[in-house]
Amino acid sequence: METFALAAISLTISISLLIKKKRKAVHLSFALLCSAIFLQKTGAFFYGIFNSDFWRVTNYIGLLSLPPLLLTFSRSFLNRKTLLPKRIIASTVFCSLLIAAAFFTPIFRWSHINIILYLYLGFITAYCYIVLVSTVKEKESSVEKKRIVYVAIACAVAAVISISDIFYHYGYGLPPLSNIAEAGLIYFILVIVTYPSLPEFYEIMARAFIVMIITLFVIVIFYLIIGVFGGDTDLPVNSVLMASFIIVIFIDPVKLILKKIVSRLFFEGRDVFTSLYTIDEKLEREKSMLLEEMASGLAHEIRNPLGSIKGAAQCMRSEADTTDNRKLLDVIIEEADRLSNVVSQFLNYARPYTINAKTQNINNIIEKVISLIKTNNLSENIVIRKNLMSDLPGVNADGEQLMQVILNIAYNGIDAMPEGGILSFTTSKKENRGKESVEIAIQDTGRGIEEKDMKNIFKPFYTTREKGIGLGLSICRRIIKRHGGGIEAKSYPGRGTTFYIRIG
Repeated sequence: METFALAAISLTISISLLIKKKRKAVHLSFALLCSAIFLQKTGAFFYGIFNSDFWRVTNYIGLLSLPPLLLTFSRSFLNRKTLLPKRIIASTVFCSLLIAAAFFTPIFRWSHINIILYLYLGFITAYCYIVLVSTVKEKESSVEKKRIVYVAIACAVAAVISISDIFYHYGYGLPPLSNIAEAGLIYFILVIVTYPSLPEFYEIMARAFIVMIITLFVIVIFYLIIGVFGGDTDLPVNSVLMASFIIVIFIDPVKLILKKIVSRLFFEGRDVFTSLYTIDEKLEREKSMLLEEMASGLAHEIRNPLGSIKGAAQCMRSEADTTDNRKLLDVIIEEADRLSNVVSQFLNYARPYTINAKTQNINNIIEKVISLIKTNNLSENIVIRKNLMSDLPGVNADGEQLMQVILNIAYNGIDAMPEGGILSFTTSKKENRGKESVEIAIQDTGRGIEEKDMKNIFKPFYTTREKGIGLGLSICRRIIKRHGGGIEAKSYPGRGTTFYIRIG
């Protein structure tokens, strides 16, 4: 059972890596290595059942493929071209082909052929492990060094666990655990290879811990179901453990395969599946850090020439002798101002937000926003209504940033009502799991947002306005998220849009 399970795990991981859109050399080499494990374990499993030469040959083909593929993967993963040159890989390919050719001779029937093959594989495995350990001293990057150390420790642990097979063979009563250890090692390396940005050991171990907890949960459920329906509860624990482990770790690769199939058959289905161990938030943080690093430099490089262009255009305009020339120079000045505004908004989006949190009365903030709107004469054709709950709890927030969010959404609502309309502000108290929060609803009666645009309104640089930049709502969402709140919108084309902000 464990052998077949390991074969299934290897095949699934191999397919999920091969269909990966952004596939690297290390992914391909690991996928081929898993394919070889699949062949070897499948052949070994079915040979034990049918005792036919076909499955024995399948086992040998997989076994002989492992040494060169293991060297190839180690070369890609460690990037050690000196200790793992191509000539060594070519030598193992030649050696494997030579042994394969010997199968057509009486050697194929030799009872000790398995020992020779496993010694050959063991020698190559030991060599790869020595290179792995020696690479730790060579790596300067702390992240790379940690990843290699984790793999070295995992390999050593898997080797120690696999010793149980020897005790089982000599009748000491220990269950054979080598296949389970190998499955765990393959999954661990898959995590390391697929997510190279995971720098800390606790992050990787957290994933492993989740897999372990869910596996144990599945085992408990399995025995409960067997017990309730009067089944055989004397099944080997290692077989049940392996079956449960398969179910748990199959979720991510199978989702990836199904997502690929669904996205080909139904274009809109590509976002149906989400990863069990998503790291989207981590990637979002990394993107934000990159933006923060490049924002100031980018702004400096753009604003300096923009200032020169605008200054030159203003100087030339004062000396322009015709109306047409002045109009052309006005266009240059106007577009320079617009591009400067784009840079400013980009800086606002990329800049790290420092929250100066204090207890705030949301109603007071909304009153200030309404006063600003009226002061700027933006509400000539706009009727402003407010329905503010009097006994709102105070919220711990940055008042200036909240005002920025509410003003931005209010201005968007005013822009959506060029011929006039109603802009409403509503506050209410919400309770979720015993915790109080405040909800702000900002509603307009404008043209609304089309359904196809609704899913993109919070994406950076997405806009439906002719001169829009598309960063306003992205900035709003970032600010609210930093406050631990949420923001969403509902719109009815032709009837208006409502934004809901929850904070507290």
